[in-house]
Amino acid sequence: MSFVTAMQERYTTKKFDATRTIDPEMIEELKEIVRLSPSSINSQPWKFTFVRDTATKANLAKASFFNEQKVLDCDTLVVFSRIDSVPMFEKQIEATLPDRALAYYDQFLKSFPEEQLKAWFDSQTYLALGVFLAACANMGIDATPMEGIEPEKYNRILNAEHHHALVGVAIGYRDKDDFNQPSKNPKSRRALTDVVTTIN
Repeated sequence: MSFVTAMQERYTTKKFDATRTIDPEMIEELKEIVRLSPSSINSQPWKFTFVRDTATKANLAKASFFNEQKVLDCDTLVVFSRIDSVPMFEKQIEATLPDRALAYYDQFLKSFPEEQLKAWFDSQTYLALGVFLAACANMGIDATPMEGIEPEKYNRILNAEHHHALVGVAIGYRDKDDFNQPSKNPKSRRALTDVVTTIN
């Protein structure tokens, strides 16, 4: 399957088949893929938590508003979190980044107010989310990104002392009766000419 076909066929899954599981090797591959995600100056201000434990998923489901059933029925819930401590982030990049990247941070980002800097962390984490969703589509895994979660409760359940949950992604395989799959609800996107401009 070509990448274009994978993207044409992917959709936000509304109902998962709770009886189907993802091959553990594919889960490990997804972990490596998301680890390799790009970020500005290779900052990597994130953490990805793969939750397969039934009891933990059940607790997270209760903190997922109208997404509760998706969390319960999916094979794995992946929580995308950004680092929540600026001093910890600075210690991390000092240990891992080359001088030129550190110089960029010191010159352009370090002076940001904490709220603005954390928003920048959020943006990097969403880059990883895009990579992850595309990878799932290419691997034939169905996925549902969910901002409809209660982050503080997620943090407590996951014992996330230094990271803050932004979005959960339920992954697994669609139920055959899912009303939102493209065969029942065709994908709707704006016309190519409305969103893409080419300058030759």
